[in-house]
Amino acid sequence: MSKVQLYDTLGSTYTVTRRTEPRIAARIWAALGDARTVLNIGAGTGSYEPSDRRVLAVEPSALMRSQRPEGAAPCVAAAAEHLPFEDRSFDAAMAVCTVHHWHDPIAGLREMRRVADRVVVFLFDTSDPDVFWLTRDYLPEVAATRAFRVLASPSRLSGAIGARTEPVPIPWDCADGFFEAYWRRPAAYLDESVRRGISAWDAVGADVERRAVRGLREDLASGRWADRNRDLLELDEADLGARLLVA
Repeated sequence: MSKVQLYDTLGSTYTVTRRTEPRIAARIWAALGDARTVLNIGAGTGSYEPSDRRVLAVEPSALMRSQRPEGAAPCVAAAAEHLPFEDRSFDAAMAVCTVHHWHDPIAGLREMRRVADRVVVFLFDTSDPDVFWLTRDYLPEVAATRAFRVLASPSRLSGAIGARTEPVPIPWDCADGFFEAYWRRPAAYLDESVRRGISAWDAVGADVERRAVRGLREDLASGRWADRNRDLLELDEADLGARLLVA
């Protein structure tokens, strides 16, 4: 399923749980350096777009474009792999939690490199599925999904544009409800509205989702989840594979 099809299906509740996390945003914006013009690719509803720079958004899903708030940066319908801009049209290009949905991630990254002097990409390294208890104990099937496999080779992605890689810790109270956001708040994954804002749940299918949710609910009630993950309860942030690629 393409990103257009995916987010025209699940994107209707995206603005409920997917918001800008200020601490992650600060890292992204710092990586943009002194760029004054920024292209935001796979922009969705506009999270993480800096307000103090000239931003142009690119988003292929009509539903996502329709949910961009009043005053958001102007947005054009296009795909990362075929950006309708001349070489070096922007000081910087950014992409946040979107590369794994692109039809050809390498082509998309190279397009970013073509149209901008600087490239900043926020993604997750999924090469070790066991780093996160949700995939390890309840949702191992997610490791077989295309999106997860794309992100399992971060060196290939960074190498395509000659990027350096920086780790980004995820705060325990992360405001952006992506897949790993609730690592210290497991009960959140029992909430249907939370799950619908995370594409991984749709990717594994309804039967797997029901089984995983049932298992998590039982383990939370019995105390088994707390026993297995007691060390996490002492942490304010965790390295769950979030990375910035900066080129």
